[in-house]
Amino acid sequence: MSQNFRKIFYSVLFSLFVLQAAACSSSQQAAQTENNTQAPQAVAQNIKIGVMTGTVSQGEDEYRAAQAILAKYPGQVLHMTYPDNFMQEQETTISNIVSMASDPEVKAIIVGQAVPGSIAAVKKVRRTRPDILFFFWEAHEDPDQVSEVADILFSNDNINRGRTLVELAKKMGAKRIIHYSFPRHMSYKMLADRRDQMREWSQKLGLEFIFVTAPDPLGEGGIPAAQQFILEDTPRQIEKHGKDTAFFSTNDAMTEPLIRQVAKNGAIFLEPDMPSPTMGFPGALGIEIPQDKAGDFDFINKEIAKKVAELGDSGRLASWPRPASLVCIKAAADMVFESKADLNKIKNVSFMEKVIERHAGTDVTLSPYKEYNNHQLVLMESIIY
Repeated sequence: MSQNFRKIFYSVLFSLFVLQAAACSSSQQAAQTENNTQAPQAVAQNIKIGVMTGTVSQGEDEYRAAQAILAKYPGQVLHMTYPDNFMQEQETTISNIVSMASDPEVKAIIVGQAVPGSIAAVKKVRRTRPDILFFFWEAHEDPDQVSEVADILFSNDNINRGRTLVELAKKMGAKRIIHYSFPRHMSYKMLADRRDQMREWSQKLGLEFIFVTAPDPLGEGGIPAAQQFILEDTPRQIEKHGKDTAFFSTNDAMTEPLIRQVAKNGAIFLEPDMPSPTMGFPGALGIEIPQDKAGDFDFINKEIAKKVAELGDSGRLASWPRPASLVCIKAAADMVFESKADLNKIKNVSFMEKVIERHAGTDVTLSPYKEYNNHQLVLMESIIY
């Protein structure tokens, strides 16, 4: 081999070595970048959560929130539902929560709504799993007792809504408010306090407040009897009191027939008890939501406003732009995974607010319930269709 050929050969060989080394370095950097991007998710994969919601018939938004969490964190979420007849089947609620806690990888359980039996379930779980965090959405049991048991609670701000609902009624031109409920709901302190606030603010703003006792959907006759009562009574009330009557019900199952009759007869609807664009509006107004638009609340709100305008009812039906139940349940899941189940970080109100507003798509006001900073009351701005 000539000297010139050797020089050329080794020069080419060296160039190939440099290129290979550069390629390896580039590959390692890319892999490192990918690992850095995936690092939080890799850590999160060591965590599972349990989510308990009602069925679609008892709380569609909460059920849909659980489905969204399952899709976002595949393999890391256990989802169970509590019975529709949850008052008579509290043992089932308790056993389902205990069942999820039996998985040693479960670090937090989200219960929404936290129906009766939830406190007993937490106490039972903590005998063997004191490490599990419990998040409650809209607890049905005594708010002081629940605040002592759960780690984090979110509720609609029913204290301030006693005022904002009446202000909303006044803004929409109402002269009176009809409030449908039943003794079981009025035994819930925060619902009773909201009713009392609505009565007080109605007097302050010059509106008449009328309480109407409706059948309990969990009583004899069930949901069909309660819905039939609303279908029959609402037109009677409008005929008696006039179209400038604003209607409100404390029960989700009554919402669709109430909206239907209010819209049909030209009265005023003051938001659902659990304010949401999907709570009663699509079914009552005959709105079909395409599958690809199921979570698109901008689209849903526009469709509701369009249908309300067609009925000549613009400015007389209202809700919140997003369902607080769906927002808070999804946010609770993110709080667990993003904090790696660190309760001290989750309890930071700024952190809570940031995660909730991300899902709400609007400003959200959080206020502590009494002295319990772990129990935050959620308030959003109303949207009038």
